[in-house]
Amino acid sequence: MATTSTLSAAHLSSLSSGHHHRRGHRNPRRVSLFAKPSSGFPKFPLLSNSSVSRPSAAAAVPRAGDIDTSFFDTVNPDADVAFDPPAPPEGFVPPPSFDDGPLEAEDEIAAAYEELYGPAYSGVSVLGNDVSVMDSRVKKTTGFGKVKREKVKDGFDERVVQVRRVTKVVKGGKQLHFRAIVVVGDKKGQVGVGVGKAKEVIAAVQKSAVNARRNIITVPMTKYLTFPHRSEGDYGAAKVMLRPASPGTGVIAGGSVRIVLEMAGVENALGKQLGSKNALNNARATVVAVQQMRQFRDVALERGIPMEELWK
Repeated sequence: MATTSTLSAAHLSSLSSGHHHRRGHRNPRRVSLFAKPSSGFPKFPLLSNSSVSRPSAAAAVPRAGDIDTSFFDTVNPDADVAFDPPAPPEGFVPPPSFDDGPLEAEDEIAAAYEELYGPAYSGVSVLGNDVSVMDSRVKKTTGFGKVKREKVKDGFDERVVQVRRVTKVVKGGKQLHFRAIVVVGDKKGQVGVGVGKAKEVIAAVQKSAVNARRNIITVPMTKYLTFPHRSEGDYGAAKVMLRPASPGTGVIAGGSVRIVLEMAGVENALGKQLGSKNALNNARATVVAVQQMRQFRDVALERGIPMEELWK
């Protein structure tokens, strides 16, 4: 009740003093609690900052003069302080110095180095690890944290036949890609032709190499590393003619036909492109011609006769 009477008295005094001011000049303390107060309730002004006691920031933070620094008055920073360590316990034996121990052998140092960083540049593994396989902890990373891909060592060699820039027309314009033709082979009768597209040349070559490994075929050859008989194959508008050759002739062919025969391990053969000069179609036409070849022993076994009867 006392608070209400005090507020009412203060409110009445502010109203009476407001008539003495000119119109347009408002008293900063004349602020009502409600925007549109009703006539039935009295108007109460807001409490000003001066009426409410709040702890100030200066009071919360102690001043420099309030801190007790009498301890540092008797300390001389330039004086020499004697080092007085605690006494060691009874029966304490100090450990041996690092320099007093036995020297490590070179094999132990090399083994510790290889365990931390992998095999050395000499290529000799002290721990018996495979030098050609790099540890995952030591793999070099390229941009954006991508792990650098290692070449697959499965016995197949890769030969890039052609890399061309191709475009695809879409709604917003043209998309630029690269198409790569790769021939893989082990030069022992296994060969494959693959093609791949990507936005980068390296990615296109990798894709085509994977595609070529999925299309491996076996090339029939004699002991003179030539074809058992002549054959022809076509793919699209390309037509390829293959003929066996005597030892010492070599591979007489051009374009992608020569690359396919060399990767297959053929050393004596004749090849000719009779149709289109397209590299991909000629490579696939060579594969078609090779697939039509058969060994003499397979034909004799299928017919149920000895091989000598084939030449009669």
